[in-house]
Amino acid sequence: MIASKNIKFVAVLIAVVVLSNVLSQYLYKRFDLTQDKRYTIAKATEIIIEKAAVPLIIDVFLEGKFPAEFRRLQAETKQLLNEFSARNRNIQFEFINPLESTENLEKIEAEFFKNGLIPAEVQVRDNGKISIERIYPWAMAYYNGKTVKIPLLKNTLGATSQERVHNSIQNLEYAFADGFNKLINAKSKTVAVLKGNGELEDKQIASFLKTTREYYGIAPFILDSVSQNPERTLQQLTTFDLVVIAKPTEAFTDAEKYVLDQYIMNGGASLWLLDVIEQKQDPQTGKMYAVANDLGLNDLLFKYGLRINPTLVKDMYSAPIVLAQGTEEDSQYQQYPWFFYPLVASAQSHPIVTNIEGVKFEYAAPIDVLDTDVKKTVLLSSSPLTSFNILPLEINFDLYIPQFLKYVNEGPNPEAFSAGEIPLAVLLEGTFTSALKNRVKPFKIKDKSILKDQSVPTKMIVVSDGDLIKNQFDKNRPLPTGFDKMTQTMYGNSDFLLNSINYLLDDTGLINIRTKKITIPFLDPQKAQNDRVFWQAINLLLPLVLLGIFGGVFNYYRKRKYAC
Repeated sequence: MIASKNIKFVAVLIAVVVLSNVLSQYLYKRFDLTQDKRYTIAKATEIIIEKAAVPLIIDVFLEGKFPAEFRRLQAETKQLLNEFSARNRNIQFEFINPLESTENLEKIEAEFFKNGLIPAEVQVRDNGKISIERIYPWAMAYYNGKTVKIPLLKNTLGATSQERVHNSIQNLEYAFADGFNKLINAKSKTVAVLKGNGELEDKQIASFLKTTREYYGIAPFILDSVSQNPERTLQQLTTFDLVVIAKPTEAFTDAEKYVLDQYIMNGGASLWLLDVIEQKQDPQTGKMYAVANDLGLNDLLFKYGLRINPTLVKDMYSAPIVLAQGTEEDSQYQQYPWFFYPLVASAQSHPIVTNIEGVKFEYAAPIDVLDTDVKKTVLLSSSPLTSFNILPLEINFDLYIPQFLKYVNEGPNPEAFSAGEIPLAVLLEGTFTSALKNRVKPFKIKDKSILKDQSVPTKMIVVSDGDLIKNQFDKNRPLPTGFDKMTQTMYGNSDFLLNSINYLLDDTGLINIRTKKITIPFLDPQKAQNDRVFWQAINLLLPLVLLGIFGGVFNYYRKRKYAC
């Protein structure tokens, strides 16, 4: 009877196990029990990875001898890729140590450098000894004959190694989703780069053009054609989803402004990078002066909800410049803080500026945010230790270097820098009113379908520095936007620009992944080193003690049970 019941129980148990395995092939559910929901994939990411119809192969170069914080980055990357693979079996990945073989090490490193995979040097502590190891925190993704590189390490100015890894983990899902988006989704949006008013040349924004071209169709648009056929120019411009105005130096005519105004009224997004300050040299004295430059855009921007004042911002928290001291072979290069180069790190939680390192401005002007119905968000602003400077203003190095050295030695003078935080980049969203409403128009638009006094909902970003988009050169080769070759510092200009364009054009919500917050606990390396022997003893002896106690208790009860 008992045997029969046992057989039935075993049969039922086997049936339940078999049925569970069969159902698990068709039903899938994972539960994220973490407090910060770090393993919950964003909806925008799910939409992208579900579109992978053929194998998407990922090589991750995060294998090797790492410090603890980089092992955490490695573990988080594996966990995230496992989540991707669980949702789409076409996503396959492998972790590779590119420096494992020492035979062709120079050839491998040269190939990585050729592909833009720059190594990172990290400190590795082992038994109190410190060594420098080179790692490649990158991934390469391959899909349908296309390849894209994915950065896994996010550099942040002034950050410790732990802070840098923490920021990188925060950015992991966005980095992979962004890379997959380039591979899987076809380009559907178009960007026009405005020409005709003395804007930056293509070579001066080559890095920006290359980066943007990976996401969107991009082409130059010459506004000079307004003088011949303004309505046709407007019709052609409205075929673009976004227009970029990169540091114009010549004033806009009324007809050109009307075209831009009606482009915005028809829902076109816009990114304005404007310099209302220019540097000019006095031909007699040779001195350099900052002077105002009227671009004729004040009436447009004022109607949209802001004003750029022709005054110069001087910020205590600034990027340095490099000057040569001495003559010829005895000259030495030294860095000096240059207050006219504000270095901005936003405290905003907006997805455009979340997790972005310092953005470098050059000779920026303050932006006044006006009280209108349009929603305005200050994306970037100066530090609290800021001052205004009325133009014209002499900006020669010899004049200001003694002031900078005094600042370095004695600290800032709060009375001289008391203007507070000044907006330098503003996002405007909503329904805009035409700047030429109830005014005489410079030309007549026959096509009434594109003639509007009120816009459909749209967005624009206004930045009071055109040099923010400009790249430097090394032997006629354009460097990445935001990289200063003299100080070998990478600023956050490129990330800010790309995020701005993605936000202005993004319909999938991909940019919102950047706001995801992850709490990563790190070990205190000094405390871990000091308490190393104690925890080693605990890990070795405690299991033995517990095993001995269990064995003793088990033998005691066994002897007592069978004593009779």
